[in-house]
Amino acid sequence: MSSRARSFPTRTVRHVATKGIWTPANIVTCLRVALVPAWLFAAELAGAPVPGEFQPGLALVAVLFVLLSLTDKLDGYLARSRDEVTTFGKFLDPIADKLVVVVSLCFLLEMGWVSPWVLLVVVAREFLVSGLRMVVASEGEVVAASDLGKWKTATTMVAISGLLLVMALPQGTYVNLLATAFRLCLAAAVVLTIWSGLDYFMKSWHVIVRKG
Repeated sequence: MSSRARSFPTRTVRHVATKGIWTPANIVTCLRVALVPAWLFAAELAGAPVPGEFQPGLALVAVLFVLLSLTDKLDGYLARSRDEVTTFGKFLDPIADKLVVVVSLCFLLEMGWVSPWVLLVVVAREFLVSGLRMVVASEGEVVAASDLGKWKTATTMVAISGLLLVMALPQGTYVNLLATAFRLCLAAAVVLTIWSGLDYFMKSWHVIVRKG
């Protein structure tokens, strides 16, 4: 009986230690963070769109953004499938997502393809939700995330990917229709951004009231 009691903690400590911080999922997340400035450099190097001309540099930037966005699904899959969800990953993954979105929106704003209000709404929502999470966590509670956040992220990524691609295409009727469609998609993403922020705020309201 005593030998079992001594051996159980030893096995538990060894199991946790083998995971550590540098899991495949966390490595992918770190790479995503490191690739954000590299993507921005490539985007700036590609330059502004030229009306009436196809620009392979901007098309490549759009493709790279899509790949960068998909790495979010990859690290999530690796963490869950390998049972390696870590505190470090929970901390860094949302930061990587925010960097990808904010930096790409800054580039589109610089090119004149999005309104400053879009960036304001996105950044303000992230500040609000991050602050609320700290308050809720300090009270020892967890507010369950809703599907609104997932829809918000997916819609935003599709809209940004589409606008980046349209920038590379020569202007024309079909390209203009595509641009309108992706701008509407971005407008929907802004609505979901506000909605998801308000949803999180309402779910956290009882903690805010209690804390005074």
